[in-house]
Amino acid sequence: MIRQLIRSYILLVAVAILLFTVPVAFTLTAQLRDDTEAFVKREATTMALLLGNGNASSCQALEEVVRAYERETHDRVQVTVTDTCAPDLPAPASDAVLTRALKDGETTTDWGSDLIWGRDLVITVPAKDGGRIVGAVRIVYSTGNLTHRLWTIWGFRAGLAVAVLGVAALIGAVVARRLTRPLRQLNDVASRFSDGDLSARSPVEGPQETRTLARTLNQAGERLDTLIASQRIFVADASHQLRTPLTALRLSLDNIADGVDDEFVHEDVELATAEVVRMSRLVNGLLVLARAEAKVSAAEPLPLRDIVEERLSVWRPAADERGVTIAFGEGADGRPAVLASPGHLDQVLDNVLSNALEVSPDGGTITVRIDPRGAEAVLSVLDEGPGMSDAEKSRAFDRFWRGQGLTGRSGSGLGLAVVKQLVTDDGGTVTLQDAPGSGLWVVITLRASSRSGG
Repeated sequence: MIRQLIRSYILLVAVAILLFTVPVAFTLTAQLRDDTEAFVKREATTMALLLGNGNASSCQALEEVVRAYERETHDRVQVTVTDTCAPDLPAPASDAVLTRALKDGETTTDWGSDLIWGRDLVITVPAKDGGRIVGAVRIVYSTGNLTHRLWTIWGFRAGLAVAVLGVAALIGAVVARRLTRPLRQLNDVASRFSDGDLSARSPVEGPQETRTLARTLNQAGERLDTLIASQRIFVADASHQLRTPLTALRLSLDNIADGVDDEFVHEDVELATAEVVRMSRLVNGLLVLARAEAKVSAAEPLPLRDIVEERLSVWRPAADERGVTIAFGEGADGRPAVLASPGHLDQVLDNVLSNALEVSPDGGTITVRIDPRGAEAVLSVLDEGPGMSDAEKSRAFDRFWRGQGLTGRSGSGLGLAVVKQLVTDDGGTVTLQDAPGSGLWVVITLRASSRSGG
C-alpha cells in the first residue's frame, strides 16, 4: 500500500510537471526561434539598405559592416552584384528563392526543417533603390549555438523535473508511512491474534475509519479472550469431574472381583472393567482434544531436532520390547527451528509414534526424518505396518473414527484428530501417504523459524 501511495504521488507530480513545464518549454523554444529570426532579418535589412544606396561610400560601408558581422557571429553573408554597387563580397548561388527576391522583392526565411530547424537559417532580403530592385543580401546563420541554447532550456527543465519527482518521492514516502501507520498497527495486532496472543490490543488513533476499526478489533479480541478462558475453565473442570467417578468405578469393580469367587461374576467384572478402561481412554482423548481446541497460545521458535530426540528416547524402550527399531535422520541443512506452541510437538509425536508402534510388526522399523525446505520443515514418520486404503486415509482425521487395522480394536479414534488440531493451530499441515514398499507415511509440515535451532 505504501508503494502504491508513493507511485500515486509521483504520478500526480509528473502530470503536473507535464501540464505546466512542457508548454512553457515550447513557448520558450518558439520565442528563441522568433528572436533569432528577427535579429538576423534586422541585420540583413540593414545591409540591404546600404546595398540599395548604390554609391561608393555605401558599398564601402557595406563591406565593413559585413566583415564586422562575420567576425562577431561567424556567419556567412552573401550579396548579389549590381550595376551601381559591386562590393567585394561572395555572391549567393542562383536559386528559386533568390530569383523571387530579385523579381518580386519578397523577403524569404528558410529554417531548413519544418520540425524545429536545420543546420542553417537562411534569410534573403531584396535591396531596393527607390522602387527598383537592385540586388539582394543573404545571411546564412548557423543554428549550432541556437541548438545548444535549446538543449539548455529543455535539459534544465528535465533536470528540474527529475529533482522535483525525487523530492515528491521522499515526501510521498513520509506521508504514506504516516497515513498507513494505523493500518500497520492493526495488521500487527491481527498477526498477534493469529499467533494466539489474545492479549494484543491496537492503539485507537489515526483517521475516524481506522479508529473505529481499531475499537472493533479490540472488542473482538476481548470477547475471544473471554470465550477461550471460559472454555479452558470448562475443560479443567471436566477433567476433574469425569476422571474421578471413572476411577472410583474401577476401584469398585476391583473390590467386587476380590470379594466373590463366582467365575461368572469374575467374567462380568472383567468385561465391565475393560469397558471402564476404554471409557477412561476415550475421556482422556476427548480432554486432550478439548484442550487443543481451547488453548490458544503464541507460537515460539522451538528446536525440532531436540524435541524429536527427546520423544524418541521415551518411546525406544517400548519399541525394544517389541523388537522394533526406531531410526532417525535429518536433512543436510542443519538443525531447523520451527514455530510451534510449547507442548504441541510432544503430543503430536506421542500420538503418531504410538500408532506406528501398534501397527509395526515385530522386528520392523519406524523411520523418523526431518527435512528442512526453505520456509518450512517437514517431519516424516514411516512405519512398516499394513498401511491404509485411500478411503481410510480420507477419514483418518475424523473424530471417533477407528480403522479396521490393529489400532482400530483398542484405539479411541481421537489420536490423529488431536494431531491435526495441534498442527493446524501452529500453522502447519499433516497428510497421510503410502510409505515406500508398505506401511503408512505421516507427513507433518511446520513453519520454519528464522532463528537457528542449534
